[in-house]
Amino acid sequence: MNCLRPLLLLLLSISTAYSQPTPGLQQPVEISKDQWGINHIYAKNEHDLFFAQGYMAAQDRLFQLELWRRQATGTVAELLGPQEVKRDIGTRLFRFRGDLNKELLHYHPHGPQIVRAFVAGINAYITEILKTPEKLPFEFKVLNTKPQLWTPEVVISRHQALAYNVRDELNNGRLVKLIGADKLRELQWFHPQPNVSTTQPAQPDLTLRVNGDELFQPILELYEAFRLPLKFQGRPTKADEDEAYVTPKTTDEINDWFDVEKQYVGSNNWIISGNKSASGYPMLANDPHRAQSTPPLRYWVHLNAPGWNVIGAGEPTLPGVSIGHNDYGAWGLTIFETDNEDLYVYEINPANSNQYRYKGRWESMKTLTEAISVKDGKPVNATLKYTRHGPVVFEDKVHHKAYAVRAGWLDIGNSPYLASLRMNQARNWAEFRQACTYSRLPGENMIWADRTGTIGWQAVGLAPIRKNFTGLVPVPGDGRFEWSGYLPIQQLPNKVNPPEGYVATANNNLTPINFPHRNAIGWTWSSPSRAHRIEEVLNDGKRKTMTDFMALQADYLSIPARTLVPLLQNLFSPENRTEQAVSYLRRWDYKLDPSSVAAAIYVAWEEQLKRAIYEQNVPQSARAYMKSIPSKRVIDALLIPTPARDSLLLLCMDRAVADLTKRLGSDMDDWSYGQRKNKHITITHPLSDLVDKAMQTKINLGPVARGGYAETVNATGPNLNQTHGATFRILVDTEDWDKTLGINSPGQSGNPDSPHYRDLFPIWADNNYFPAYFSKEKVKSVAESTIILKP
Repeated sequence: MNCLRPLLLLLLSISTAYSQPTPGLQQPVEISKDQWGINHIYAKNEHDLFFAQGYMAAQDRLFQLELWRRQATGTVAELLGPQEVKRDIGTRLFRFRGDLNKELLHYHPHGPQIVRAFVAGINAYITEILKTPEKLPFEFKVLNTKPQLWTPEVVISRHQALAYNVRDELNNGRLVKLIGADKLRELQWFHPQPNVSTTQPAQPDLTLRVNGDELFQPILELYEAFRLPLKFQGRPTKADEDEAYVTPKTTDEINDWFDVEKQYVGSNNWIISGNKSASGYPMLANDPHRAQSTPPLRYWVHLNAPGWNVIGAGEPTLPGVSIGHNDYGAWGLTIFETDNEDLYVYEINPANSNQYRYKGRWESMKTLTEAISVKDGKPVNATLKYTRHGPVVFEDKVHHKAYAVRAGWLDIGNSPYLASLRMNQARNWAEFRQACTYSRLPGENMIWADRTGTIGWQAVGLAPIRKNFTGLVPVPGDGRFEWSGYLPIQQLPNKVNPPEGYVATANNNLTPINFPHRNAIGWTWSSPSRAHRIEEVLNDGKRKTMTDFMALQADYLSIPARTLVPLLQNLFSPENRTEQAVSYLRRWDYKLDPSSVAAAIYVAWEEQLKRAIYEQNVPQSARAYMKSIPSKRVIDALLIPTPARDSLLLLCMDRAVADLTKRLGSDMDDWSYGQRKNKHITITHPLSDLVDKAMQTKINLGPVARGGYAETVNATGPNLNQTHGATFRILVDTEDWDKTLGINSPGQSGNPDSPHYRDLFPIWADNNYFPAYFSKEKVKSVAESTIILKP
């Protein structure tokens, strides 16, 4: 196993040790950095533990932290110019403005102290590095800037909250206007649909109670602006310096980005009981899927102090560990669809644009004015308006309308993942489930496995109760469509020690068909293919080992392929090359391995089938607002046997062969799936276009051949260049915490001068792992360096 190679290298190396005076600490802190870049932090008190976590995160990810701080505070235009003003306005519109102390107490009884200690640690490192600015990571020099100090408000920012449902509502409203509710229900896969024996309607209500013609305006421009990623393009000249740092700008680019994020930000996790494991103890696996980037989103850390002993990963911007294990149990997460946003449309008083009609009376908006600093320009004074429901994102002065987003996540206790602090100290299922009641954003499938033999699943999330509407389309803000509080989290779906001996989640629908609070959860879910494959393997009757779990996280079998390829069994093409391509599929095992020619043919064919079914079924007028249709709708359409269907199967194979010939050449034997011109991964640093070739070579990674695609357990979608999927993985056998395996691609550090910037990329590319040791003895055996932070 590749992860053992560094152990051999240990014999040739000597661990280094040094001490560092660090103002702000109360007592010395010992940090063992292992060979894979994980900081194992041993502190004598809680304050110093989280201070050191912040300090080391800043040391490893300083530029990532600075971008987070600017996005969280709405100060991007100050660095990058006027093209980012709308982002900053959006950020400030959606800034949390509640009681900070109550907010921090929600996440942990010591939340204010923990977050402030974490922030103090970040600031201690920033203060230290600013004394020698020449040592700052290269990004600061390219942008001619320096990091600034953090506050607790930065930690609790919701700007990357994985909450995009309001865009679906607006597009659903537009689609109902364009093609009608019945056609939209036919194209989209809204589920679960209530059982016919219940009193709820069998189909979701898509009645449009607002003027549909008025929905085709840039209503969510400010909302989208603060959600979009920052991207660099092109080396700037004096003439276009302010345009060097840009984000998606056109409507199509913006829609494409959100569509990809909605579909491919997902995850897998599963737990098995001791009756299904070789060790006789419960086991857990988790691989969250996010955008592939350098540095990655996740960040491993081991936190040890009185009352704390936890290892795993979170985000470098947050204290604690969101996925991992402590001395008692292990936990993981995947996205669970809740709907905590609604778009409200108001009638505005023609005589006073700051008043809206609510329950038959004019009600005044609350207004704030903030000055936004702009690089090389004058400050912009932004007027921020709020209705009783939330931020006003658009004012239609012609029709005297206003649009506001009710975002439940602006309430206290909705900073993503911070409730993990409570989970980090859970000692059993009951305590873990209680900790889950504080986890509101994003909606998650939380799983737990412990050494006593318990496994459990609890869906969590902020779930508004809607008694008279579905939340699927915009509604009037006149008081008729209100939330009736939030569903208590323990009333969301859950299981403990299920008789089947496992729980597997992959962003698919796991909600019982008779779930009594239908309008409190989401209506659209990921394809069940990944979940079905996981269940298939866990049900094969063999007791599972860590090696089996590794193989399952790396699994490339395509369930859609296993469904669609047999449709070709009795078909024959008059085109010789098409028939040759079909012959590859007839003897294929349905696995999208990098070396497989059949895999390349199948993926190209499936893409043509999706395109054809989309074009047959989605009216031209609707395509701007419906970029794709669920794979279930595609497969359902293809499973109906007709001569036209059979002709389409072969026509799409003709097109696939033509595409592959153009891209990969005429020799079909050379059409291996994983190659630079086909399925691969190249990770490009966001500043790549602003540096010379030598630096580009240093900061960019790949290309490396990949297998799989969006619907395999090893999810590598959505394009031929893998842009999403697992960068972080963890495998746990609760029999022995030192057996835990993990990965984090491309490396723990965001600084290309660090050996841990890219060292994990080749291990990850081979679907391999490193040992994530927990006992101090084992940690010391793989220590690369030991740092003593002193007060």
